[in-house]
Amino acid sequence: MRLGAPVFIDTRDPKALARAHKALGYRAAYCPDGLSLSDLSAVRAAEKAFAEEDVCIAEVGAWCNPLDRDPAKAAANRRYIAERLALADELGARCCVNILGSFCPNGRWDGPSFDAYDDAFFDAAVEAYREVLDQVRPKRSFMTFETMPYYFLDCPEEYLRLLKAIDRPGAAVHLDVCNCVNSPRVYVRNGELIDRCFQLLGPKIRSCHLKDIFLADDEGCTAVFREVPAGKGKMDLKRLLKNAMAQDDLPVMLEHLPDEASYRDAFAHVSSLLAEIG
Repeated sequence: MRLGAPVFIDTRDPKALARAHKALGYRAAYCPDGLSLSDLSAVRAAEKAFAEEDVCIAEVGAWCNPLDRDPAKAAANRRYIAERLALADELGARCCVNILGSFCPNGRWDGPSFDAYDDAFFDAAVEAYREVLDQVRPKRSFMTFETMPYYFLDCPEEYLRLLKAIDRPGAAVHLDVCNCVNSPRVYVRNGELIDRCFQLLGPKIRSCHLKDIFLADDEGCTAVFREVPAGKGKMDLKRLLKNAMAQDDLPVMLEHLPDEASYRDAFAHVSSLLAEIG
């Protein structure tokens, strides 16, 4: 297992970036900013610099909506996703990752919609990513999809259904277990969810996010979940780490924290859990 996180250093020098990750104890990284297929020499330099420090590039983000209700925007976003997947392949990143998309009526690119569990949404997502994968045909990297709490891709069984429908060798798994917690029942039994994710998806997982979640105790009868730093919630992180360690060199990435100090605190907590695991 390779634990990683962002680094806060003002440079585009790939050697300096790679060394900064290693100095902080990280063995995995997000794709460095500014890389593109228009400058392959920079892509090659980044791949070499991170490999020399034994820091893998875990994921290249392609955060946009390929299912936008505006056909022109949807087409442009699909082209962008294909470019990011091609970059991941050139860079040797473990995966390119995006959400499936959204039919959100207010135009929010990653927002919820009432039809996110309908066959039409499922079919549109499958068509979009078949198009991307058929265009790029990655050889070293994979197209993966973020699990989310408010569309159908919220459990490992649905992930398997999606991969079977896409039916392309370049499609794989990005796992964020916190994003699968969408009810108090799942929240309380999240350890069972973690085990099931790894049992069913195991070798297909190319990168994994690690964070924590807490069921708010606000007044009222509506369940409200809040994402919190590792160790501040009720996610069974020790079980997540045990499962991740059983995989083949899996990147596990901290995310969504405001500053370097917060990442250092989260990294220290996770390191203490790893020490307990042995």
